[in-house]
Amino acid sequence: MRIVSLQPSVSVILKHLGRLDTLVACTRFCLEAVPELRSRSLTLVHDAWTTTTDELTALKPDLVIASVPYRHESLEAILKAGFPVLALAPHSLTDIYSDIRLIAAAVNAREAGERKAASMQAAIVDTARRSATAKPRPLVYCEEWGKPLIHSQLWVKELVEAAGGEFVGAPGAVTNAKTVAEANPDVMIMAWCGAGMRVPLERIVEKRGWRDLLAVRESRVFCISEELLNTPAPTLVEGLRLLASTIRPEIYGVTLSQQMRCINFEAKTV
Repeated sequence: MRIVSLQPSVSVILKHLGRLDTLVACTRFCLEAVPELRSRSLTLVHDAWTTTTDELTALKPDLVIASVPYRHESLEAILKAGFPVLALAPHSLTDIYSDIRLIAAAVNAREAGERKAASMQAAIVDTARRSATAKPRPLVYCEEWGKPLIHSQLWVKELVEAAGGEFVGAPGAVTNAKTVAEANPDVMIMAWCGAGMRVPLERIVEKRGWRDLLAVRESRVFCISEELLNTPAPTLVEGLRLLASTIRPEIYGVTLSQQMRCINFEAKTV
Protein backbone atom coordinates (compact mmCIF):
# COMPACT_ATOMS: atom_id res chain seq x y z
CA MET A 1 0.00 0.00 0.00
CA ARG A 2 0.95 3.63 -0.50
CA ILE A 3 -0.33 5.65 2.44
CA VAL A 4 -0.15 9.38 3.11
CA SER A 5 -0.37 10.29 6.81
CA LEU A 6 -1.73 13.76 7.53
CA GLN A 7 -1.44 13.63 11.32
CA PRO A 8 1.20 12.41 13.80
CA SER A 9 -1.34 10.13 15.51
CA VAL A 10 -1.71 8.16 12.27
CA SER A 11 2.05 7.69 11.93
CA VAL A 12 2.37 6.70 15.59
CA ILE A 13 -0.33 4.07 15.18
CA LEU A 14 1.35 2.69 12.04
CA LYS A 15 4.60 2.44 14.00
CA HIS A 16 2.94 0.42 16.75
CA LEU A 17 1.40 -1.85 14.12
CA GLY A 18 4.79 -2.44 12.48
CA ARG A 19 3.56 -0.89 9.22
CA LEU A 20 5.71 2.20 8.72
CA ASP A 21 6.77 0.68 5.40
CA THR A 22 3.34 1.56 3.99
CA LEU A 23 4.05 5.30 4.26
CA VAL A 24 5.06 7.25 1.16
CA ALA A 25 4.48 10.68 2.71
CA CYS A 26 3.81 12.33 6.04
CA THR A 27 3.91 15.73 7.75
CA ARG A 28 6.91 17.33 9.43
CA PHE A 29 5.09 16.85 12.73
CA CYS A 30 5.09 13.11 12.08
CA LEU A 31 8.88 13.21 11.98
CA GLU A 32 8.89 14.69 15.48
CA ALA A 33 6.50 12.06 16.82
CA VAL A 34 8.21 9.15 15.04
CA PRO A 35 11.92 10.09 14.66
CA GLU A 36 12.78 6.88 12.77
CA LEU A 37 10.83 8.24 9.81
CA ARG A 38 13.63 10.77 9.22
CA SER A 39 15.82 8.08 7.68
CA ARG A 40 13.17 6.90 5.22
CA SER A 41 13.34 9.84 2.77
CA LEU A 42 9.58 10.27 2.74
CA THR A 43 7.90 13.11 0.91
CA LEU A 44 6.71 15.79 3.35
CA VAL A 45 3.19 17.10 2.88
CA HIS A 46 1.06 19.63 4.70
CA ASP A 47 -1.19 18.44 7.51
CA ALA A 48 -4.94 17.74 7.44
CA TRP A 49 -5.63 21.44 7.91
CA THR A 50 -3.67 22.80 4.94
CA THR A 51 -2.90 19.91 2.57
CA THR A 52 -3.64 20.37 -1.13
CA THR A 53 -4.73 17.98 -3.85
CA ASP A 54 -1.72 19.00 -5.97
CA GLU A 55 0.82 17.50 -3.59
CA LEU A 56 -1.26 14.32 -3.27
CA THR A 57 -1.68 13.90 -7.03
CA ALA A 58 2.06 13.58 -7.48
CA LEU A 59 2.19 10.80 -4.85
CA LYS A 60 -0.62 8.60 -6.24
CA PRO A 61 -1.56 7.23 -2.79
CA ASP A 62 -3.78 4.19 -2.26
CA LEU A 63 -5.08 5.77 0.93
CA VAL A 64 -4.93 9.14 2.67
CA ILE A 65 -5.44 8.98 6.44
CA ALA A 66 -6.41 12.13 8.32
CA SER A 67 -7.37 12.78 11.91
CA VAL A 68 -8.60 15.75 13.91
CA PRO A 69 -7.98 18.61 13.80
CA TYR A 70 -8.71 19.00 10.10
CA ARG A 71 -10.37 21.55 7.89
CA HIS A 72 -13.51 20.23 6.21
CA GLU A 73 -12.74 22.20 3.04
CA SER A 74 -9.40 20.38 2.69
CA LEU A 75 -11.00 16.95 3.10
CA GLU A 76 -13.78 17.84 0.70
CA ALA A 77 -11.22 18.81 -1.95
CA ILE A 78 -9.30 15.55 -1.44
CA LEU A 79 -12.49 13.50 -1.80
CA LYS A 80 -13.59 15.41 -4.90
CA ALA A 81 -10.20 14.67 -6.44
CA GLY A 82 -10.96 10.96 -6.07
CA PHE A 83 -8.47 9.95 -3.40
CA PRO A 84 -9.57 7.25 -0.95
CA VAL A 85 -9.66 8.88 2.49
CA LEU A 86 -9.94 7.51 6.01
CA ALA A 87 -10.93 10.48 8.19
CA LEU A 88 -10.77 9.90 11.95
CA ALA A 89 -12.40 12.08 14.61
CA PRO A 90 -11.77 10.47 18.01
CA HIS A 91 -13.16 12.00 21.17
CA SER A 92 -12.86 9.23 23.76
CA LEU A 93 -10.49 6.39 24.56
CA THR A 94 -13.04 3.99 23.08
CA ASP A 95 -12.86 5.94 19.81
CA ILE A 96 -9.08 5.67 19.83
CA TYR A 97 -9.20 1.88 20.30
CA SER A 98 -11.59 1.74 17.33
CA ASP A 99 -9.31 3.91 15.19
CA ILE A 100 -6.35 1.63 15.89
CA ARG A 101 -8.41 -1.31 14.69
CA LEU A 102 -9.59 0.61 11.60
CA ILE A 103 -6.06 1.52 10.54
CA ALA A 104 -4.91 -2.03 11.28
CA ALA A 105 -7.61 -3.41 9.00
CA ALA A 106 -6.58 -1.00 6.24
CA VAL A 107 -2.95 -2.19 6.32
CA ASN A 108 -3.72 -5.89 6.76
CA ALA A 109 -2.61 -6.01 10.38
CA ARG A 110 -5.83 -6.89 12.17
CA GLU A 111 -4.20 -9.12 14.78
CA ALA A 112 -1.56 -6.53 15.64
CA GLY A 113 -4.28 -3.88 15.89
CA GLU A 114 -6.36 -6.00 18.22
CA ARG A 115 -3.36 -6.73 20.42
CA LYS A 116 -2.34 -3.07 20.59
CA ALA A 117 -5.85 -1.81 21.37
CA ALA A 118 -6.34 -4.52 23.98
CA SER A 119 -2.98 -3.89 25.69
CA MET A 120 -3.63 -0.16 25.78
CA GLN A 121 -7.06 -0.67 27.29
CA ALA A 122 -5.70 -3.19 29.82
CA ALA A 123 -3.02 -0.74 31.00
CA ILE A 124 -5.60 2.00 31.55
CA VAL A 125 -8.02 -0.34 33.32
CA ASP A 126 -5.23 -1.59 35.58
CA THR A 127 -4.29 1.97 36.53
CA ALA A 128 -7.94 2.80 37.26
CA ARG A 129 -8.19 -0.28 39.49
CA ARG A 130 -5.12 0.73 41.49
CA SER A 131 -6.47 4.27 41.91
CA ALA A 132 -10.05 3.35 42.76
CA THR A 133 -9.75 3.22 46.54
CA ALA A 134 -7.63 6.38 46.94
CA LYS A 135 -9.62 9.20 48.56
CA PRO A 136 -10.11 12.09 48.25
CA ARG A 137 -9.64 12.55 44.53
CA PRO A 138 -7.44 15.57 43.72
CA LEU A 139 -8.86 18.26 41.44
CA VAL A 140 -6.80 18.34 38.25
CA TYR A 141 -6.75 21.19 35.72
CA CYS A 142 -5.42 20.16 32.30
CA GLU A 143 -4.73 22.80 29.65
CA GLU A 144 -4.36 22.10 25.93
CA TRP A 145 -3.80 25.70 24.88
CA GLY A 146 -3.05 28.99 26.61
CA LYS A 147 -4.39 31.74 24.30
CA PRO A 148 -7.28 31.33 24.86
CA LEU A 149 -7.23 28.87 27.75
CA ILE A 150 -8.63 25.56 26.50
CA HIS A 151 -9.27 22.46 28.59
CA SER A 152 -7.71 19.20 27.39
CA GLN A 153 -9.78 16.71 25.42
CA LEU A 154 -12.21 14.07 26.68
CA TRP A 155 -9.67 11.26 26.48
CA VAL A 156 -7.40 13.26 28.82
CA LYS A 157 -10.30 13.57 31.25
CA GLU A 158 -10.66 9.78 31.12
CA LEU A 159 -6.93 9.35 31.77
CA VAL A 160 -7.07 11.77 34.72
CA GLU A 161 -9.93 9.79 36.21
CA ALA A 162 -8.08 6.50 35.66
CA ALA A 163 -5.11 8.00 37.51
CA GLY A 164 -7.32 8.86 40.49
CA GLY A 165 -8.06 12.52 39.84
CA GLU A 166 -11.13 14.68 39.22
CA PHE A 167 -10.99 16.64 35.94
CA VAL A 168 -11.72 20.36 36.30
CA GLY A 169 -14.06 21.90 33.72
CA ALA A 170 -15.51 20.67 30.43
CA PRO A 171 -13.18 18.82 28.03
CA GLY A 172 -12.21 20.89 25.01
CA ALA A 173 -14.00 24.00 26.28
CA VAL A 174 -12.60 27.51 26.50
CA THR A 175 -12.11 28.83 30.04
CA ASN A 176 -10.35 31.75 31.74
CA ALA A 177 -7.84 32.34 34.53
CA LYS A 178 -10.49 33.52 37.01
CA THR A 179 -12.63 30.40 36.59
CA VAL A 180 -9.62 28.14 37.06
CA ALA A 181 -8.56 30.10 40.14
CA GLU A 182 -12.02 29.70 41.65
CA ALA A 183 -11.75 25.90 41.23
CA ASN A 184 -8.38 26.03 43.07
CA PRO A 185 -7.09 22.71 41.65
CA ASP A 186 -4.71 20.45 43.55
CA VAL A 187 -2.74 19.66 40.38
CA MET A 188 -2.24 21.63 37.15
CA ILE A 189 -1.07 20.03 33.90
CA MET A 190 -0.01 22.07 30.87
CA ALA A 191 0.29 20.27 27.52
CA TRP A 192 0.07 22.90 24.79
CA CYS A 193 -0.34 21.67 21.21
CA GLY A 194 2.95 21.95 19.37
CA ALA A 195 4.85 23.36 22.37
CA GLY A 196 6.53 20.18 23.55
CA MET A 197 8.31 21.00 26.83
CA ARG A 198 8.43 24.74 26.14
CA VAL A 199 5.35 25.78 28.14
CA PRO A 200 6.51 28.68 30.41
CA LEU A 201 5.01 27.50 33.70
CA GLU A 202 6.45 30.23 35.91
CA ARG A 203 5.41 33.04 33.57
CA ILE A 204 1.88 31.59 33.24
CA VAL A 205 1.37 31.52 36.99
CA GLU A 206 2.60 35.08 37.46
CA LYS A 207 0.66 36.62 34.58
CA ARG A 208 -2.58 34.87 35.50
CA GLY A 209 -2.37 35.73 39.19
CA TRP A 210 -2.23 32.12 40.28
CA ARG A 211 0.63 32.38 42.79
CA ASP A 212 -1.67 31.62 45.77
CA LEU A 213 -3.41 28.58 44.28
CA LEU A 214 -3.01 25.29 46.11
CA ALA A 215 -1.29 23.54 43.19
CA VAL A 216 1.24 26.37 42.93
CA ARG A 217 1.95 26.56 46.68
CA GLU A 218 2.60 22.82 46.73
CA SER A 219 4.67 22.85 43.50
CA ARG A 220 2.23 20.60 41.69
CA VAL A 221 2.16 22.49 38.40
CA PHE A 222 3.58 20.38 35.57
CA CYS A 223 4.33 20.49 31.88
CA ILE A 224 3.89 17.13 30.15
CA SER A 225 5.06 16.79 26.55
CA GLU A 226 1.93 17.36 24.49
CA GLU A 227 2.52 14.36 22.22
CA LEU A 228 1.81 12.10 25.21
CA LEU A 229 -1.58 13.65 25.96
CA ASN A 230 -2.83 15.33 22.77
CA THR A 231 -1.99 12.58 20.27
CA PRO A 232 -4.81 9.99 20.11
CA ALA A 233 -2.53 6.98 19.82
CA PRO A 234 -0.92 4.23 21.97
CA THR A 235 1.54 6.80 23.38
CA LEU A 236 -1.29 7.90 25.70
CA VAL A 237 -0.30 5.01 27.96
CA GLU A 238 2.98 6.80 28.70
CA GLY A 239 1.01 10.00 29.23
CA LEU A 240 -1.14 8.17 31.76
CA ARG A 241 1.97 6.99 33.60
CA LEU A 242 3.16 10.58 33.98
CA LEU A 243 -0.31 11.81 34.97
CA ALA A 244 -0.54 9.11 37.63
CA SER A 245 2.82 10.18 39.03
CA THR A 246 1.65 13.78 39.38
CA ILE A 247 -1.84 12.98 40.68
CA ARG A 248 -1.13 10.00 42.96
CA PRO A 249 2.59 9.98 43.80
CA GLU A 250 1.81 8.04 46.98
CA ILE A 251 0.65 5.14 44.78
CA TYR A 252 2.78 5.43 41.65
CA GLY A 253 5.89 7.16 42.95
CA VAL A 254 7.48 10.32 41.58
CA THR A 255 8.48 9.93 37.94
CA LEU A 256 11.58 11.63 36.57
CA SER A 257 11.27 12.08 32.83
CA GLN A 258 12.58 14.25 30.01
CA GLN A 259 8.95 14.54 28.93
CA MET A 260 7.73 16.16 32.14
CA ARG A 261 8.88 19.04 34.30
CA CYS A 262 7.60 20.79 37.41
CA ILE A 263 7.27 24.50 38.15
CA ASN A 264 10.37 26.12 39.58
CA PHE A 265 10.08 29.58 41.11
CA GLU A 266 13.84 29.72 41.60
CA ALA A 267 13.92 30.29 37.85
CA LYS A 268 13.68 33.84 36.57
CA THR A 269 10.07 34.92 36.14
CA VAL A 270 8.71 37.55 33.79
